[in-house]
Amino acid sequence: MLSRFWSALVLLGCLWIVATRGNLSRDPSQPTTSDEIVVAGSKVFLRCEVEDPDDSSLQWSNPAQQTLYFGEKRALRDLRIQLERSTPNELTISIDNATLADEGEYTCSIFTMPVRTAKAIVTVLGIPQKPQIFGYSSPLREGDLAQMTCISSGSKPAAELRWHKGGRALPSEPSEVEEDSNGKTFTVTSRVEFAVGKEDDGVEVTCTVDHASLQNSDKSTSQQISVYYMPTARIEPKPEHPREGQNLELRCDGQGNPIPHQYKWEKEGTDGPLPEAQENILIFPNLNKSDSGTYICHASSMMGMFTTRYKLDVNDASPVAHAGSTYHAVIGGIVAVIVFLLLILLIILGHYLIRHKGTYLTHEAKGSDDAPDADTAIINAEGGQTGGDDKKEYFI
Repeated sequence: MLSRFWSALVLLGCLWIVATRGNLSRDPSQPTTSDEIVVAGSKVFLRCEVEDPDDSSLQWSNPAQQTLYFGEKRALRDLRIQLERSTPNELTISIDNATLADEGEYTCSIFTMPVRTAKAIVTVLGIPQKPQIFGYSSPLREGDLAQMTCISSGSKPAAELRWHKGGRALPSEPSEVEEDSNGKTFTVTSRVEFAVGKEDDGVEVTCTVDHASLQNSDKSTSQQISVYYMPTARIEPKPEHPREGQNLELRCDGQGNPIPHQYKWEKEGTDGPLPEAQENILIFPNLNKSDSGTYICHASSMMGMFTTRYKLDVNDASPVAHAGSTYHAVIGGIVAVIVFLLLILLIILGHYLIRHKGTYLTHEAKGSDDAPDADTAIINAEGGQTGGDDKKEYFI
């Protein structure tokens, strides 16, 4: 336990000695400052501080060792340079609208014995110019190799260039960097090449500049390219399901770049005359079954010819006849129901009449027991109990 105590005590003593030496080595009269990075056209602040000014004033000088400010006193007539704060312990100035010429090593001095100084390196970032794309001048043909060049100057340090095609990154050759005539900025050149296809027609190729001076924004230029490719076509009927007696149009819808400018119609298996053709439209004024068959459209452009077919099957006007038959069937059904109801009524009526006829014969039979003839029997039957009363005998 005792040995551990002495070890901890020795360690604390060593730490105290190191801290004391550090404080002793620190000169309170030594000014301090920091390096600054600024984008061209922006404002840069230069701040110098000292703990013990020793009754002396702080001073700022430019890279050419020209005094800018001595305390609160302006020494250089450059209105871009302004005093921001002046106290015995601090001297802060600013340079507005900084240019590449403002770049360099600035000196903060305090005139004690001896004179003490601190250095601040100001770096001015050169903003790259909007990139320009060269190399594309006319439409390309499908399968051709597109070659483009992107150039941006004025960047410091040298900018980076990126390519995109239709939103996707496009690999490029390594960029070339050249120093501008001012000896401070750079011109960057990037080249790209790729084979074009049908899907590249109308797509935009974009060159983008990446640079620290642009911060969260960027500069880019786009070039829309045009690609010639083979035409395609399809035949569309109007109406979609033609029938005999109707008017029909077969439209050959051509697509491509350039759009097909010539159309030729023919009917498969025959050299006979065709209906009237108006460029890409074949017109049938009154369809009949003899118009059935396969029709061929040839769509042509400077890139070639495309052939498409359409099979026409003309049906008769069965939907109209079918509609009439349906109407008559409905009427026939209604008539059948009426006849059926009438038959039922006749059967019921006949049954009713038969029952009443039987009752009449029964009454006639009842009156024929003691009647000498039929008339007397009927009278006896209708009379009912009257005749009966006459036949009653009374015994005394």
